[in-house]
Amino acid sequence: MHYYKVTMTQKGKRSHQVIKAKSKINAIRMAKQEYVGFNVLKAEETTPSTSDQLSDAFENLKRSFKPKIEIGHKISSIRQIAVMTDAGISIHDAIDEVAKNTENDRLKHIYSTMSNDINAGKSIGDSIMPFREDFGHVAVAMTNLGEKTGNISSSYHKLANILESIRDNTKKFKKAIRTPLITLVAMAIAFVVLIMMVVPKFKEIFDKFKTELPLPTQILLGIEHAFSNYGLYILVALILLVMLLIHKYKSDEDFKYKMDKILVHPKFYLINKIIFFSTMHKYTLVFGELVRSGIPVSEALDTAVDMVDNLYIKKKLLSVNANIARGISLSDAFNQTELFENMLLQMIRAGESSGQLDAMLGKVTDYYDSRFQDLIDNLAAYIEPIMLFFIACLVLLMALGIFMPMWDLGKAVK
Repeated sequence: MHYYKVTMTQKGKRSHQVIKAKSKINAIRMAKQEYVGFNVLKAEETTPSTSDQLSDAFENLKRSFKPKIEIGHKISSIRQIAVMTDAGISIHDAIDEVAKNTENDRLKHIYSTMSNDINAGKSIGDSIMPFREDFGHVAVAMTNLGEKTGNISSSYHKLANILESIRDNTKKFKKAIRTPLITLVAMAIAFVVLIMMVVPKFKEIFDKFKTELPLPTQILLGIEHAFSNYGLYILVALILLVMLLIHKYKSDEDFKYKMDKILVHPKFYLINKIIFFSTMHKYTLVFGELVRSGIPVSEALDTAVDMVDNLYIKKKLLSVNANIARGISLSDAFNQTELFENMLLQMIRAGESSGQLDAMLGKVTDYYDSRFQDLIDNLAAYIEPIMLFFIACLVLLMALGIFMPMWDLGKAVK
């Protein structure tokens, strides 16, 4: 979010207001909605005041500790609303019923507020808008679509399907990565235990040597000395470093962009493909479903790109809508991002010319999904060589560090 100084006039008097918005256009739009009767002249980006900076920092801190709604609870509640409205129950009664029966406290508060807003005369889209961070931009888009077409049930069924697909892929990735992570943690614990329990026993023997110790032994003794004397400080420093990096990643857009660019770089083995294919699958899935539901392409692009977490990929995809506004075709706009393979561009181009864009986007989504599923299914096979390499390095370091001085001692005895 950025701060904009908006200049307005009313009855010949000029005034200024500072508005926080994503872009200059949004700031002008918000000013027109909030200050009715004023003539908005211009909006210029400005530096926030100290109080605004402190307020933003406090809000970010509060947001980071606010528990997120589990996607399973969201899917369940959305599916219930779809089923009840499909049965002829009014949207107000359906939301009110879900608010009463849901076990999630955050969802209960959200649906109760939405129910009261609808009862007060607000539309469904306006009532869900304050909670777009909780539900996501695609939920807002599908709600607005259902309200426009008068078929909220169909829109919410499609929304639940989209969220289920995203949830299943996320769950599958976490399940695939669990075993390697447990192995790495076990290796780290075993290495620390060996350093702290075994090396000190040999240290007494090594201290009696009057010759220079081999490099592997010096490394082991140096690690043991650091762990024994500064272990707690090292642990605290690592935790603080991780927390600092996470905070900087979330709050500093330039840092996030650089990190996201590194993560999808071809040299970043395996991780780059997992992030790229999962991101592109999510993007094309949402975009294709929105186009299939009848949402205009430009609006569907804006909504789909909000689902992209990787800032480097997101900035490339943001150029698509700008290029379409200049008269460039969708396939050419995608081609300029350099994210799509030539085969996929040909499919999208064929869909544009034949009027079957939604069907071709479905095939593109299936392609990205198959590539992602292949990576996840064979993740253990891809990671195994890396794991074996690290295990071999640790074992070799321990063996050489302990036995090389013993061999030298044996030679000296002979």
